[in-house]
Amino acid sequence: MENQEIARLLSETADLMEIAAEDGFRIRSYRQAAAAIESYPTRIADLLRDGKDPTSVPGVGKSIAAHLAEIEARGSFDRRDKLLAKYPPTVLEFLRIPGLGPKTIATLIEQFRITTLAELERLCVDQKLRDLPRMGAKLEEKILKGIAHYRQSAGRFLLNFATEIAEEFSAYIGGDVTAAGSVRRGKETIGDVDLLVTGQDAATVLERFVKHPKVHDVLAHGDNKASARVGLEGLQVDVRALPTESFGAALQYFTGSKEHSIVLRQRALRQGLTLNEYGLAKVDGGERVAGRTEAEIYETLGLAWIPPELRENQGEIDAAAEGRLPVLIELADMRGDLHMHTRESDGRATLEEMAEANRALGYEYLCITDHSKALAMANGLDEKRAVAFAHQVRELNLGIHVFSGLECDILRDGQMDLANDALAELDFVIASVHSHMNLTGAEMTERLLAAIENPHVKAIGHPTGRILLHRESYPYEFETVARAAARRGVFLEINASPERLDLNQTLIRAAKSLGAKFVINTDAHHPRHLRNMRYGVKMARRGWLTASDVINTLPLAGFRKAIGR
Repeated sequence: MENQEIARLLSETADLMEIAAEDGFRIRSYRQAAAAIESYPTRIADLLRDGKDPTSVPGVGKSIAAHLAEIEARGSFDRRDKLLAKYPPTVLEFLRIPGLGPKTIATLIEQFRITTLAELERLCVDQKLRDLPRMGAKLEEKILKGIAHYRQSAGRFLLNFATEIAEEFSAYIGGDVTAAGSVRRGKETIGDVDLLVTGQDAATVLERFVKHPKVHDVLAHGDNKASARVGLEGLQVDVRALPTESFGAALQYFTGSKEHSIVLRQRALRQGLTLNEYGLAKVDGGERVAGRTEAEIYETLGLAWIPPELRENQGEIDAAAEGRLPVLIELADMRGDLHMHTRESDGRATLEEMAEANRALGYEYLCITDHSKALAMANGLDEKRAVAFAHQVRELNLGIHVFSGLECDILRDGQMDLANDALAELDFVIASVHSHMNLTGAEMTERLLAAIENPHVKAIGHPTGRILLHRESYPYEFETVARAAARRGVFLEINASPERLDLNQTLIRAAKSLGAKFVINTDAHHPRHLRNMRYGVKMARRGWLTASDVINTLPLAGFRKAIGR
């Protein structure tokens, strides 16, 4: 089991303990252990396998260590199981609904004996929650929206999780394996994983797949395809074994999107051709004309090859026919990462460790942007600490240029969390919303516009505030804000954290059309998070961006000039 899965089990247990009104100190110990394990660079499973003591992990005591051994042995542990048995089977679903914290859930179970989401929904529709202390109409409305969002996202998985599963199974199967579907297109959330295998004996490949240790529910196992659910989360993985001569056609077909493929097939029919997963052939006589590679299929249809990220039927086919496809940004174009946190606030590594990790990735520069003081729970910096930290950064000589920065909270009225004279000392200020997300669209628009007008703000961080599969974007007039950012030279962030991937491709294209420029950042809280840059680049590609649209593709001298430093 991966560290993230272990951390989730411990976090869920802490939530269950809070519902049960258990000791706060013990609850915190579970949460601290979960946070430590999630960011720990070594797999806990490897520590246990090698006979090492897991209490060497900061935040893990003897009782948690015993749980870890049990988790590794059977995928859960007794403490969690007993708590789950005490409550309805849907209690973990309740915890995934925005607006429903453990204490609220405990109150609702005690007062109404609810056991299903449908019963909770009925309580809100019937306006029963507002009769309880500290609850009201706004909470009912928030829970109803949360339930709708949860149902819409049920069975969806984050892009990084699905990508890692695809990579793990590809390595396990061996040989020529390619991920298709929405993983290849880089969608923010994934329903299932499609793997295409060529050049190997189909029976051997599929038999090997279904025997993977993470496979627990084989859905199908035929001559050329096998499907199974894998891991605790139950993500479906489909493996198809293909002849080499059909690989390009199958890759195009199973990459999708459905909308893109429909238009492509219609184009083929107009040319007297038929396109399916086996190849491109003449309608009359069935003579095969292409199929070994995607490129020859697109070329035969009179199109330039279309990058997978653009295949959403959003004008890419016309652009390919007319030679207007952009040369999309690549991961190799990135010269620096400008949003990350250290132990100075809520990060898990020192400034020096983060700098070394950036240098190891081949970057020319980075910017340290710890939180400002409004985020007290993240140990945010006040004016004195921010300025002192900036001076410390400038004295470093680590083989990579380090810019001083801050992720500064945008307060409810649009003012910045730190005074302007402190912000003036910093090289790169990212302004972000972390609170008061229930404002009206007009109020949020004015709030963001005020931040953009601050002379020291260089970028707007995670501009819509969404948390994938958990929290929707806050409302505001995006085009008004993007137009103001373009006018003021304030960059819009594409936050590469897999939980955010904010902005999305639609807003990226809209902002680009208005003249805005972008910065792609990882929002890293640990050195390993820096590798999430690839997901931010995926989003930029889905938004049709080139390297020239993104400020941190510039070499150091050009970047200095662009930010006036």
